[in-house]
Order: sequence, then structure tokens, then C-alpha cells
Amino acid sequence: MTPSETEANPGARTALALLLGINLFNYIDRYILAAVEPEIRHTFFSANDIDAKTKTGTLATAFLLSYMLSAPIFGRMADRWPRWWIIGGGVAIWSLASGATGLAGSFMILLATRIFVGIGEGAYGPAAPTILADLYPLEIRGRVMAVFFMAIPVGSALGYGFAGFVNAHWDWRWAFYLVAPPGLALAGLCALMREPRRGESGAKRPRSRREDFLTLFRTRSYVLNTLACAAMTFAIGGLAFWTPGYIYEYRGQPNLARVNMIFGALTVGAGILGTLSGGWVGDRLRARFSGSYFLVSGMGMIVGFPFIVVMLFIPFPWAWISLFVAMFFLFFNTGPANTALANVTRPSVRATGFALNIFIIHALGDAISPPLIGAIAGRTNMNIAFLVVSAAMLVSGIIWLLGMKHLAADTAAVENQSTS
Repeated sequence: MTPSETEANPGARTALALLLGINLFNYIDRYILAAVEPEIRHTFFSANDIDAKTKTGTLATAFLLSYMLSAPIFGRMADRWPRWWIIGGGVAIWSLASGATGLAGSFMILLATRIFVGIGEGAYGPAAPTILADLYPLEIRGRVMAVFFMAIPVGSALGYGFAGFVNAHWDWRWAFYLVAPPGLALAGLCALMREPRRGESGAKRPRSRREDFLTLFRTRSYVLNTLACAAMTFAIGGLAFWTPGYIYEYRGQPNLARVNMIFGALTVGAGILGTLSGGWVGDRLRARFSGSYFLVSGMGMIVGFPFIVVMLFIPFPWAWISLFVAMFFLFFNTGPANTALANVTRPSVRATGFALNIFIIHALGDAISPPLIGAIAGRTNMNIAFLVVSAAMLVSGIIWLLGMKHLAADTAAVENQSTS
């Protein structure tokens, strides 16, 4: 293997650093809402409203619906137009909408601001990973994607911790005000970045064709990966939205700010270790197992599931330990699954492939599970709701393991087409 096969293209590290920063604020913003959900619920609904949790759960659904519906539109644009401009515009939209969330005087206005946050993220989400796929070669792409997606646990944890701190000292609205200026600054930096050529890590600039788009539906590892991600997103999206409130209200932990801080710290630790470990293990096992990215993703979900179940029934502080172990294994899939997604989609439609993945996993996943948990909990209890939703983790693990046998051939087909 020559050095050029494993070296990044010029500007790759700067692009990775900027995209990592943007992705960090992406998830900070997304999980501020989950962290202050009890305060929002008490602001807009009475304590006797049995549907209050269902209604606040629709805030996550509104965001996800606009995100998943706008992503295919922006994904197709990102396959044809400069991606840095699309990313910068999306970041500016979601930053302004996030600040407006704090100004909401009614629940319907609050709902509208979350819709615009979703539209902004729909512009950013499909384009960002494709830039990294163009700048970094196949051999190190898993580790690079793991670094990029490390922003999920870190940003989520910072969102919980930041919102908990701000809410305890001022008001839940200030948590939304304060994230807008940094987001706008990051949007401005996108205008200074150089657009990489499509498929720059290969030898030939591709052109988007209709048959390339249709190939996505005929690529078995792409389809199975997307279905597995949907089942995973259904489970984790619902659990992540409700866990702080569950621990605070249902498990009787007395201080919401403290719950958010501990949960955030666990998410950072488990997320960084799990995400980086998953990317590293996936790359290392690739020489021995052609379906290593799916193997790592599937086993992580299967091993993590029983620790979620244990967390529901053991007392605190031991439940925190079980939750940490569960999150460590659940984050294993982040780098490998997204790397596999990039590897089996042709550069000419890679942004569209990510956008379609976003649409499907959220339509079948966490657009449904937060209000479902709220509805089940309002009529039974939170433990039953968590058990019903978390069972989808096992489904995702099984699908990834079934997809292992297809991954090598689908990856090779894309590499051969890109370099021919």
C-alpha cells in the first residue's frame, strides 16, 4: 500500500475540524430540548393533562419531520451545487430558529421554531459526510467518520449539561438564546472553505445519472444498513429524549439539573470511547472480515440491549453504571454504519444517498418513538414504554449481521466504478 492510498487530500483536516465543530453544535441544539422538556411541559400544560408528555414529544417529531422531508431536497442539491454554501446556509437557519425557540410565547410557536431547526439541519446533514468521503481514502475513512460523529455523544452531553446549568441559574429560554451566536459564526466560516471535487479520493470526477440514483435501491448493503439504522434510531431516539425526565420523575432522583449533568457526563465518556473504538475496530477488522463495519454495528446493539433493561430495574447509583455500559456499546455503530453508507454509494449521488437514509431512518425511527413513549407512559408506566421501544435495538443488530455478506461486494463495485 503506497502512502498516497492512506493520506488525506489537502485541506482535509481543516474541513474535518470545521465540520466537527458544526456537528457539535448540531447536537447541542438538538438535546437542549430534551434536557428542559419537563420545564417546557410545566410552562405550557397543566399537571392534570395526561397527554402532556405526548404533546411535548411532538416537538421532537416536528423537528424530525421537517428534517427528514427537507434532507432529500438538499441532498439532491448537494450532489449538484457547492456543498459548503448549502452547509453554511443550513447552519445559519437552524441557529436563528434555535434562538427563536426561546422567544416562543405559545406551544404552537414553539412547534414552528423546531420545524425550522429541522429544515436547517436538513441542509447540513446530507452534505457534510460526503465532503469527508471525498477528502479521505477508503482505508482510513472509518476512523475519520468516527471522529466526525463523535460530536453526537459530546454534543448531546453538552446539550444536557449546558441546558441543565442554564435552566438552574436563569431560565430554560436562555439555553436556546445562547447557542445562536456560535452557530452563526460557524456558518460564516463555511464561506471560506474550498469545495472538493466529487470523488476526489478516487481518480475520476463523476456525473450524476438517473441510473446511479436507482442503484441505491438495488444495493443490498445500503438497504439493509438503512433499515438497521431506522430500528436503531427508533429505539435510541425515543430513549434519549425521555431518559432525563424518566430518571428525574419516574425514578425519583431529586434534582433535574444534577440528573442532566450526570447523564451528560456519562454520554460524553461512553460516547467518545464507544464511537472512537467502533471506528477503530471496524477499520482494524476490515482485513479479516469483509463485513466488519456491519459486524461491529450489529454486535454493539445486541450487547448494549440487556444493559438498558438492567438499568430500568436496579437502584441508583448502580443504574448509572448499567446506563454507561449500554451507551458505550450503542455508540459502537456510529462510525462503522456511516462509513459503510459512504462506501457503498457512488460519489455522484452520495449526498442523495445520505439524504434518503436520513429520510427513512427518521420516518421509521425517532419521528415515531418519542410521542409513542409518552403515550404508553401516560397510560401505563415509563418502564413498560422503555421496554417496548428498546426492543428495536435487537432488530437493528440482527439486520446488520445479516447484511455482512453483501458489504464487500457492494463496496468494491463503487470503488471500481470511481477509479475506472
